[in-house]
Amino acid sequence: MKRLSLGLDSSTQSMTGVLIDIDNGEIVYSKSLDYASDPRLNCYGINHKEYLVPPREAGEADQPPLMYIASIDALFEDMKKDGIDMSAIKVINTSGQQHGHLYLNNKAKSLFSSLNDAGNDSGDLVSIIGSSFSYQTAPIWKTSNTETQANAIREAVGGKDKMIMISGSDSPLRFTGAVIRRVGEQFPQVYQQTEKIQLISSFIPAVLCGNSEVPIDFGNACGMSLMNYEQRNWSNTLIDAVSSSLPGGNSSLTAKLPDITSPDSIVGSIATYFKEKYGFNECVIAAGSGDNPQTKVLIKGDLLSLGTSFVNMVATDGTSYDMGGFANAMYDGVGRPFMFGCRTNGAMVWDRVRANYGLTKKDYKKAEEALKSAPPANGIFMWQVDNESFPPSKKFDPVRIGSNTGSLEFDYSGIIDSSLAAVFTYSQAFARKTSEPLYITGGPTSSEGIMRRAAGIWGRPVVTIGSVGAGLGTAVAGAQALSKHTKESFDAEQLSASVLPRGKAINPIEDDVKKYKEYLPKFKETFEKYAM
Repeated sequence: MKRLSLGLDSSTQSMTGVLIDIDNGEIVYSKSLDYASDPRLNCYGINHKEYLVPPREAGEADQPPLMYIASIDALFEDMKKDGIDMSAIKVINTSGQQHGHLYLNNKAKSLFSSLNDAGNDSGDLVSIIGSSFSYQTAPIWKTSNTETQANAIREAVGGKDKMIMISGSDSPLRFTGAVIRRVGEQFPQVYQQTEKIQLISSFIPAVLCGNSEVPIDFGNACGMSLMNYEQRNWSNTLIDAVSSSLPGGNSSLTAKLPDITSPDSIVGSIATYFKEKYGFNECVIAAGSGDNPQTKVLIKGDLLSLGTSFVNMVATDGTSYDMGGFANAMYDGVGRPFMFGCRTNGAMVWDRVRANYGLTKKDYKKAEEALKSAPPANGIFMWQVDNESFPPSKKFDPVRIGSNTGSLEFDYSGIIDSSLAAVFTYSQAFARKTSEPLYITGGPTSSEGIMRRAAGIWGRPVVTIGSVGAGLGTAVAGAQALSKHTKESFDAEQLSASVLPRGKAINPIEDDVKKYKEYLPKFKETFEKYAM
């Protein structure tokens, strides 16, 4: 009989389901439901452009919890209509946008539990558990109006270094603890009425097994400013810092936090509601984790994602930190430690450079020809369109240093060099010295010129992989969770390689490496002159 693992990715813009055959190592189904275009999901109050509830002030970024609930029903409904044998799904695992969280009231426990009562299948999740929230919206990762709270947490702990040594991160604005503190200060009555706080990644499993108190995994808990990174448990020091001056102080916040567990642990079995309505049978529910930890599951080593923003995920020993505070210490969806750095000014800036020369977003041919004609490290061209967090720096207009400036060849090769150099340079505090391949995903991996430059800057082979999705990594991690539960042997790397084939290694050219060794110090000096 088939054994399928379902990875659910509850992201900023969609709910996605990815099914893999555990034994054959194949993707058998994938579907994504867009919150703004699906009529079952676009009716809960989001702005269809930003995917947010209209903010009450700048920096507020919330979404409606009812939309998340409805998306579970909608996806399962479609899977059943598409002919998926739901009884063959043996495990469901979840990816949720990191730091996003929900506030559950004192009715949630009994309402969630009712999903295990027989005869509920004539209703829907919104009608059954929709009144479980003390706060009617869910703050997500885009939240940025928490500077006062993030600073207060850092100062209460004893400063930046102590904050990083305890939590693995320097109290970022978007992390859950800072948002909880702000919600508690703004709406003390809401905070007092909150019985449990769940991350989005743990909320979905809570719904699936009908238990509002399922534990939070230590991978996503890294993004909360509440967990001791190395000990993988709630930190009293951090709880004190977050809850100071909030109603009930430490004891109240501690009671609102679920237990902590491994991301590949099993937290329950699928609730009766889903069995009766969609045909699930014997199916266990994994703890889940954040979208970045679940994406990292697919690669044991170092992974660089070249998307709208650039994300560098570096495997570590679990005791390495970025004391500059630029990156964050995390664990992936199968419990392996890594560092995470996200650079906002990524491929979108490359698109702008091409647009300056009359090329459309998808017009790569002329740009690729220009790239081939320009040698690596051919002068310096930098452009920071937006304020940056990796490293923290201000936006600035184009800067050109070198000969033949103002040409497509100079600008396009230059922006690629400087963008990749920024990621490499500001990852050195936590990066490993290794000759192992650097795995790279994203649209630019189709460019030989870009991959050549990446190999030269990192001075190591690069291997391109397909489109890495959090849903796929989640399904692989779910298969590991099932194997742990049934005490079977399992190799997550082998399954990952099967569902996500690797390209051939592109080795660095010796002359390129030499040029970039001379280029990188000059880049750093110039960048910090204009950006910091």
